[in-house]
Amino acid sequence: MEKIDVVVLGAGAAGMMCAIEAGKRGRRVVLLDHAERVGKKILISGGGRCNFTNIHCRPENFLSENPHFAKSALARFTPSDMIAMVERHGIRYHEKTLGQLFCDRSAHDIITMLERECAEASVRIILGAIAISVHRNDHLEVHTSDTVFQSESVVIATGGLSIPKMGATPFGYTLAEQFGLRVVECRPGLVPLVFSAEDREQWCDLAGVSAEVVAQSGTRPRRGNFREKMLITHRGLSGPAILQASSYWSPGETVTLDLAPDLKVLAPLLAKNSRRDAAAAMNAVRAVLPARMAERWVALHNPDDWTNASLAALEQRLHQWRLLPAGTEGYAKAEVTVGGVDTAELDAKTMQSRKVPGLYFVGEVVDVTGWLGGYNFQWAWASGVSAGESA
Repeated sequence: MEKIDVVVLGAGAAGMMCAIEAGKRGRRVVLLDHAERVGKKILISGGGRCNFTNIHCRPENFLSENPHFAKSALARFTPSDMIAMVERHGIRYHEKTLGQLFCDRSAHDIITMLERECAEASVRIILGAIAISVHRNDHLEVHTSDTVFQSESVVIATGGLSIPKMGATPFGYTLAEQFGLRVVECRPGLVPLVFSAEDREQWCDLAGVSAEVVAQSGTRPRRGNFREKMLITHRGLSGPAILQASSYWSPGETVTLDLAPDLKVLAPLLAKNSRRDAAAAMNAVRAVLPARMAERWVALHNPDDWTNASLAALEQRLHQWRLLPAGTEGYAKAEVTVGGVDTAELDAKTMQSRKVPGLYFVGEVVDVTGWLGGYNFQWAWASGVSAGESA
């Protein structure tokens, strides 16, 4: 048995940041991970360039049963704090659309930065260490295949269920339930949607076609409403707008797409002496959608006549294309896990369990899920810092 101050399970973004902060306080920290290297999901993020934060990050950019929970951590460690850390290490970066910050070179730069920070904070990293169980006696005990660590604090940063080929497991959720903590039902988030059989027949031969849309999931107010690109795939829909809306989607709900945001597509057909037929409609729709998609749309939605009322109905359908997805592509293609350890079980300032002193949960394992575009990384850094300052 080895006695230590803090054991962090999971060497991803949240776990490494937590270990760094705890180490800076002079705590003896061991960081354990079952993988052969740290930060495997960091390395594949952002197309290999790591979208490490978003300058517009706000609590409103996150899903949770308690929308206020993330406020404390996000205020404690902001995008500006992360940018300062990146700049301190000389990492060059750039802004893409909508406030997303990416490394100029590679996600390896972020990994190197975190490893250096861990070394400076005297954090001991042990890879290939499989955590078997956690118990509480007088202290918390973490049992691995090789060692038993006795510690004052244990931080669970084991992530969610997304991308199982990267080693995702339900360990964090199982552990929470073992200690009597509620877990909000988990589901894939930021994930492509799968067409119904009918829609697949009508659209999937257009795989690769994309358009800017406004996507909304469900019918309740303030459910995801996103204006970005949509992509038709061999099985359904993807692209940023769809991924965003998917986090708000539940089976049985519709997804509504505005295919021509802020435009009156068929207005030319309403002009005096204008031509009103399928060819005229095709030309109008082609002005806002890729040609193949425009042709398919008009073919599938040709009105019985070309009266003003029929044109108005056709216009409305362009702005309210309602689909009933058959499902999602699942955790294999999901970027995040929606749901997780109930925030009501945790202290918002420290991420510590209210029921089990010394037990902390950070990052994706918690019921806080960000939008696409660097928000989930910011939550990982911020929640990790909050726990590291307390553990």
